[in-house]
Amino acid sequence: MKKYLLEVCCGSADDVLEAQRGGADRVELNSCLFHGGLTPSIGELITAKAMSSLPIMTMVRPRQGGFCYTDVEYRTALADAEQLLAHGSDGLVFGFLNADGSLNIDRTREIVKVAGNKTKVFHRAIDVAADWKTMLKQLIDLGVDRVLTSGQAPNAFYGMDVIKEMIEFADGQIEILPGAGINLKNVDKIIEYTGCTQIHLGRFRHCSDPSTSNNRDIYYGGALYPPEDRYDIIDGDYIAQIRNYL
Repeated sequence: MKKYLLEVCCGSADDVLEAQRGGADRVELNSCLFHGGLTPSIGELITAKAMSSLPIMTMVRPRQGGFCYTDVEYRTALADAEQLLAHGSDGLVFGFLNADGSLNIDRTREIVKVAGNKTKVFHRAIDVAADWKTMLKQLIDLGVDRVLTSGQAPNAFYGMDVIKEMIEFADGQIEILPGAGINLKNVDKIIEYTGCTQIHLGRFRHCSDPSTSNNRDIYYGGALYPPEDRYDIIDGDYIAQIRNYL
């Protein structure tokens, strides 16, 4: 029976441990998943490495809201990348674009060099590219190992046609990792239709933290006012269901 690789999107060291409990093969460690994932702290990485045995890809994304960074933000990204690698990251996940959505080749080349022999993953920045074929060719030429994509659609299910085309176009020169919106209801269709050999997903459960209950008028976040008495963590049981299906 063919084995499919399961990567879980994590926002903390606790998430990594839950993903491992559920049978994940690999994780992508971030912070701030609400904004699509930002660079994790060194402490989260150190803890996750010490307490799990999974390969850990770490996000390098200095802020939310696009992928065309200022010089200061890019310098920060490179410094983060170096520190993440120095503290055990098994690979970097990144995406650098120009203002028009094309690949920033110079910045991508530089971070590929920083990553050295560690895994180099270009994330879903490719999903806003005007010409993903050109970008995929460029990433292959630059030595990127893998691309995370929803097929330029809101989720991988709706992007199956493009994901299938990407896999065929890549022809084994770069890995195509479908992600976004994959769940027990659609994972079989996505795998069968696209011909992918690995998937990326996250599934969370709510946890309670009543420490803020004494004053419900206090908010520590932005104007969206998320609830302050709960937080999310990876649902290891659900991950196990996906793993068993795969």
